[in-house]
Amino acid sequence: MRKIKTALISISDKKNLKPLLNILKKNKIKIISSGGTYKEIKKLKFKCFEISDFTGFPEILDGRVKTLHPKIHAGILYKRNNKSHFKDLKNNNFQNIDLVIVNFYPFEKTLKKTKNHNKIIENIDVGGPTMVRSAAKNYKDVTVITSSDQYEELINELKKNNGSTTLKFREKMSQIAFTETAYYDSIISNYFNKISNNLFPRRKIIHGNLIETPRYGENPHQKSALYSKNSNLNINQVHGKQLSYNNYNDIFAALTISKSLPKNVGTVIIKHANPCGVSIKKNNLESYKFALACDPISAFGGIVSCNYKITKSLALELNKLFFEVIIAEGFDTSALKILKTKKNLRLIDASNYFISEVLKSTSFNEEILVQSEDNNKFRTNDFQIVSKRKPNTQQMKNLIFSFNVCRYVKSNAIVLASNETTVGIGSGQPSRLDSCQIAIDKMKKFTATKSDIVAASDAFFPFVDGIEKLIQSGVSAVIQPSGSIRDKEIINFANETNTILVFSKTRHFRH
Repeated sequence: MRKIKTALISISDKKNLKPLLNILKKNKIKIISSGGTYKEIKKLKFKCFEISDFTGFPEILDGRVKTLHPKIHAGILYKRNNKSHFKDLKNNNFQNIDLVIVNFYPFEKTLKKTKNHNKIIENIDVGGPTMVRSAAKNYKDVTVITSSDQYEELINELKKNNGSTTLKFREKMSQIAFTETAYYDSIISNYFNKISNNLFPRRKIIHGNLIETPRYGENPHQKSALYSKNSNLNINQVHGKQLSYNNYNDIFAALTISKSLPKNVGTVIIKHANPCGVSIKKNNLESYKFALACDPISAFGGIVSCNYKITKSLALELNKLFFEVIIAEGFDTSALKILKTKKNLRLIDASNYFISEVLKSTSFNEEILVQSEDNNKFRTNDFQIVSKRKPNTQQMKNLIFSFNVCRYVKSNAIVLASNETTVGIGSGQPSRLDSCQIAIDKMKKFTATKSDIVAASDAFFPFVDGIEKLIQSGVSAVIQPSGSIRDKEIINFANETNTILVFSKTRHFRH
């Protein structure tokens, strides 16, 4: 046990302070503080000593230097069982500081509010993290609190132990404190890397806030957790049971495609992180029906992502099938009433979710692969028509639509489309030829109309056999990246068969 006699409080977040001050007063704990915290404590009518009076040294440099003083840090770092430390404190007339309650300047919030570099710099806390690190290091003797969320736990600890804290409690708070300082510094580090456009610094720090701990991971014997750089996901679950690890994986795959589609248009159906149907028909009900028609068997038990608000008529259609999750840009009241009749169906409002220009990471063992995301909007001049036969406006739209969907399909990927709707998708095969066959088989099995079919490939065809198979199945136009040593052979074959061939200037694997 360590009895608390003196507490130092320096906080930006001043909520829930009164119950804490009450317990400190009850246990006759001396409080020292500064600046806005000192004023708040006095305003709440509690006794408090200003840090400048405690140290005998005034705040200087517009408040940049106030807690950076030997009397503060010696009081925190003093090892109570060390005779030499005791002698040093006595000789310098320093006092113990047994409890440090500090949270930092709101650097992260400042980044969201302003782009003014000078204001951002002034919100980098120096004294706060320094005191927290000192207290956390000396956890055997000192208690450190870094969030108002911990006040209740501290209050209970002091009540239970008559103004003292246990070693177990102090060690726990120390662990949290070091995580807080590391997190805080990681945000600052990433800010400076961002403004200097240093995407891949020598040391990469990835930070996140715990959002949820699903019941298990991909399989029941695996543990999992969901973290975000934000304090929340900006997606709102309005109904249904808890989301699983696999649900989240599919949701993110669905949103990646949905958010790449035209505003308020498009339906995406996902199964095992792969699209099994996509349509951007402007009539939302038709869009859903056409996306579903691409592969209704795979859609069973999948995820539907609607890049628009769901209305009553669509809700009635959606309720006819079993889906794990339905995502939308909001729900009509009548639609919610219908969809909520299925108690386990998860309903997600993603109207406030935006995909930012951030790096994408994949981890394996103790290694992390990092890259920029493949989410650039396609424009007509990103492509080159290389065949004698030229696409009309609608064909070009279909080609770009199919190529956009294709880059979100696991490679090797082939997407067949008509009328800006997928009609066959082949994904995740070691052979591009196999992906062609799967897409063709899906189209033959499920699609009634097979007019004006276009095909997209996420990489070049290394041989004529792939594009030949597509053309034999009724494909009239193909879009693919260039780059093969046999590009001329592919172009010649397209011209011989009167097929439209468009080359993309960029490749789009998604492994």
